[in-house]
Formats: sequence, C-alpha cells, structure tokens
Amino acid sequence: MTAKNKSSDRRVQRTRDALRDALISLLEERGWDDLNIQDLCERANVGRSTFYLHFQNKEELLVGGFDDLRAWLRAQSAPEKTAVDAMPFVRGLIEHVHEQRNLFRSIIGRRSGHVVQKRFREMVCQLVEEEVAPPHAGWKQKAGAHYIAGALVELLAWWVDSGKGHTADEVEELFYQLTLPSIRQIKV
Repeated sequence: MTAKNKSSDRRVQRTRDALRDALISLLEERGWDDLNIQDLCERANVGRSTFYLHFQNKEELLVGGFDDLRAWLRAQSAPEKTAVDAMPFVRGLIEHVHEQRNLFRSIIGRRSGHVVQKRFREMVCQLVEEEVAPPHAGWKQKAGAHYIAGALVELLAWWVDSGKGHTADEVEELFYQLTLPSIRQIKV
C-alpha cells in the first residue's frame, strides 16, 4: 500500500467517524425523524457530496454504525469466561448501553426512533442467532432467538428507563436467570 493510499484510508475513516459521531449526537438531541443529511453534514463538517461518497442515506449510516457495534461486541466477547449456554456478547452490550444510556434512552423511548429501534433489535437478534440458532436451524430455534433478543432489548430499555441504579452485574445476572432455561430449550 502506498503512502497516498494509507493517507486516503485515514481520511476516509476520519470522515466516516465524524459522520457517525454527528449521527449519535443528533439522535440524542432530536431523534431520528427530525434529522436530515444536511444536519449530519453540518455537524460532521463535511459536504453533502462527501456524505454521498460514503453512504446512500442516513439509514445506511445508521446500519453501518450498528454493524461496527456488532463486530466490536463479537471481538470483546470472551466465550471461555462464560457458562456453556451463555451468550458472551451480552456483558459487552449491557456495559455499552450503560455507558450510552442517554442515547439509548432517547432512541428507545421516542416514537420517532422506530427505524433506530428496529435496526438495534435486528443487530441484537443477529448476535443471539449466532449463539443459539445455527444457519440450518429450524423455525423453533429461529423463533426462540427472536424471543430471547426481544427479552434482552426490553430488559435493557427497562433498566435505562427505571433509573433504579441497578448494576450491570445485576442486570446480566437477571437476564441469564430468566433466559438460560429458554436457551437450553432452543439448543435441544
């Protein structure tokens, strides 16, 4: 790779990062429906044509961010440290939601966040399916994975909204207490 390509790659990554940061801050401030490409470009300090070099629309930017989060959660997972039936990404997701609770509260709690909620649920479901429903799985395993993903998303939403100060350890413990029987049933 030439020095020019490396420099170009870094600029591309900086631009993509700036756009993702802009998306996150605008989601927290306004919600999904009240932001547009121009808002994103202004916040990221990039031109519209630059935006369209990287993304077709704001939803593609959103999906790319969730893809990055999913990859990060997979990389952070330590299967050797969890129970056989546990899903190693869960701890990282719980900690991420806790760190980003204001953002999470704004996107889960707002009606305008339907697209964001849907994409978040899809990401969680993909992570769960990778753990409990292999590609050749039957309908019961796939339905069970969706059931578990929905339970996890709702537990996280309750945790963030409740303001009760429960720790990540407590939330993770409750999730597994309620969910391990379902995971074991699905894997049968």
